[in-house]
Amino acid sequence: MSELKRTPLYEVYHGQAKMVPFGGWEMPVQFVGIKQEHEAVRTKAGLFDVSHMGEVRVSGPDALAFIQKITTNDAGRLQIGDAQYSLMCYSNGGTVDDLLVYRTGENEYLLVINASNIDKDVAWMKEHQTGQVNIENISDDVAQLALQGPLAEKVLQTLTATDLSEIKFFKFKQDVEIAGVPALVSRTGYTGEDGFELYFASAEAPHLWRTILTAGAEEGVLPCGLGARDTLRFEARLPLYGQELSPEISPLEAGLGFAVKLDKGEFIGRDALAEQKEGGVPRKLVGIEMIDRGIPRSHYPVYVGDEQIGEVTTGTQSPTLKKNVGLALVKAEFANLDQVVEVEIRGKRLKAQVIKAPFYKRAK
Repeated sequence: MSELKRTPLYEVYHGQAKMVPFGGWEMPVQFVGIKQEHEAVRTKAGLFDVSHMGEVRVSGPDALAFIQKITTNDAGRLQIGDAQYSLMCYSNGGTVDDLLVYRTGENEYLLVINASNIDKDVAWMKEHQTGQVNIENISDDVAQLALQGPLAEKVLQTLTATDLSEIKFFKFKQDVEIAGVPALVSRTGYTGEDGFELYFASAEAPHLWRTILTAGAEEGVLPCGLGARDTLRFEARLPLYGQELSPEISPLEAGLGFAVKLDKGEFIGRDALAEQKEGGVPRKLVGIEMIDRGIPRSHYPVYVGDEQIGEVTTGTQSPTLKKNVGLALVKAEFANLDQVVEVEIRGKRLKAQVIKAPFYKRAK
């Protein structure tokens, strides 16, 4: 078994957190407890180490043409300072990865990819490289922190002279000094809350981690692990690669059609996705709520009568709703609201019904 990688913050918190393997990394799953950390992000703010994520710089005269070819969204709409959610697909429409695309300069972009996919994604990009394009994997040089929750702006504002209220949703500023550290500050996140993601030099991670937690201590800001990150993103119906997305699951099946722009011109996977859109997707990602007692977990089979119609992709007891809910990928004909299904939990089939997702939306 290959050795697990560690972020620049491992030495700072490994004695304070419960650590687990995740996507080839040794990461904190919780500090004080998943429910408490989840609650902090929903009501105050929480700080996450997301330095395991991958960062790839794409630059050169043909950078835009290359990104347009490998991603599903329309990067041609991006101004400098804009961020965009997008996906990379195989030619059959299955998903290589989902990612954020930042336009950082005239012919320069930053792509942020999933930790477990870094090597695969970079190899895939290089395989499709054409024209005058430089592809640099800068993941080891960049650390990333996410400060998420309704008090995120108030706390972070105490550490910078830049007016953070000017950074709107899915926008970013570069070279923002946070406690003396130059960072790219982006109003994005993976929790369903307001907040920021900060990208900066790896060596500065311990200083920024401690400084932000100290600045937020009076406001109740907590360090948060992957456990709360997962329950938060799940309630907000944000997909996790390997669960809601995979080489076998297309963005359209996962309900991410807003990030697939079939009219922008050719891109890898376009024909397959256009066919799916025209003929109707064979499967749909739906929310389910248990009627019988039981918690739906990833990969549990879902039935109607004797027919297996799909499986749970993610499920848990929602900390916000206090209900047992899940996301399930099911045959399209069984995806209507109020459809009654059965989830097989430890050999027993338990009733559930299809409900609206996301399960949680923050009040604007």
